[in-house]
Amino acid sequence: MQRLKYVLSEVLVGLWRNVTMTVAMIITLAVSLAMLGASGLMYLQVNSMKDFYYDQIEVAIFLNNDVTDQQRSDLDNALKSDPLVAEVIYESKEQAHEKFKTMYADAPDLVNAVKPGQLPESFRVRLKNPEQFQQINDKYKNNEGVETIVDQQRLLDKIFNILGSVQNMALLAASIMAIAALLLVGNTIQVAAYSKRREVAVMKLVGASNWFIQAPFVLEAVVAGLIGSIIAFVGLFLGKLFLLDGSLRDLTELLTPLSWADVLLMFPLMAGVGALVSAVTAWVTLRFYLRV
Repeated sequence: MQRLKYVLSEVLVGLWRNVTMTVAMIITLAVSLAMLGASGLMYLQVNSMKDFYYDQIEVAIFLNNDVTDQQRSDLDNALKSDPLVAEVIYESKEQAHEKFKTMYADAPDLVNAVKPGQLPESFRVRLKNPEQFQQINDKYKNNEGVETIVDQQRLLDKIFNILGSVQNMALLAASIMAIAALLLVGNTIQVAAYSKRREVAVMKLVGASNWFIQAPFVLEAVVAGLIGSIIAFVGLFLGKLFLLDGSLRDLTELLTPLSWADVLLMFPLMAGVGALVSAVTAWVTLRFYLRV
């Protein structure tokens, strides 16, 4: 019990002794962990969006203007009996025009420029497996009456590739900040150990074990990592509350909702990474650099 009290008191003294470096270390850890948490949330968000939007994907089979009733009927029957197809919806020229007017109601000049009958009729096909578009394309692209086949997944893939690039950039920035944080942790521990070099020498002379000598320094780093993770989590919490659910709510209509459960999931991740990495960095600094 006395040893535990000694270790804890030394942790508090050590954090306060180099308060400026401790604050810098905590802030740097908080920023890097916040970026790590944001990257994790973005990863979950992109996966959620993929599951949602890929499930809604349609293949649009546009028909020629001179398509005959027989060609249209044959294609309809072929699609409905196709084992790859989950649902088939026919869209006439009139329906396409009404849908166009609804979609672009905020652009009346564009709506007025497109006359009824100018938009082609089509079949909207939802596949059981969106990845099987190429098979559908190969099967029906040469059918009589078919003008072109468009797969929404190609557009979505481009969007998700952009989101993936943003995610990788955020993760790269978090990694750079993490390296800076680790250097600060190592430097802070080095300074702390140097300031207590006489005490350490005396403790070694009286037979104190290495873990007992190293424990206060390692715990200093762990405490700093935990405090940094708490600050980072508060940042994510406020970002979700005031940005995603607040001022930016109208700009995120295309995004699937980010749940509070996902945000809460980031805290143990950030706390674990912050504490573990800080502890390992401190231990390595003591073990291999200071030879404590």
